Amino acid sequence: MPIFKYKTFEEAERAFWNFHPDESYFKKVAELWNFANKLSTIQYPKGIFKFKNLKESNKHREKIELEYALKKRKTLRKF
Repeated sequence: MPIFKYKTFEEAERAFWNFHPDESYFKKVAELWNFANKLSTIQYPKGIFKFKNLKESNKHREKIELEYALKKRKTLRKF
C-alpha cells in the first residue's frame, strides 16, 4: 500500500473523493454498508419520516436508540 504525504488536512480529504465511480466502487460501498449493518444491530423503522427541524429528527433517533438499549439491557440481565 503506497504512502502519501499531504500538506493540509483538506488536501488529504480531497484525495478520498471519487468523481468518476465505476461499478466496483458501488459494490465496495454496498459491502461497507452491509458490514456496518452487521455491527449495529439497531433496527430503525423503515420508511420516510418528516420532521420540522433537525432537533426533532435527532429526538426521534435518540428515542429509537434508547428503546433498543433498554431492550438489550433486559436481555443481558437474564444471564
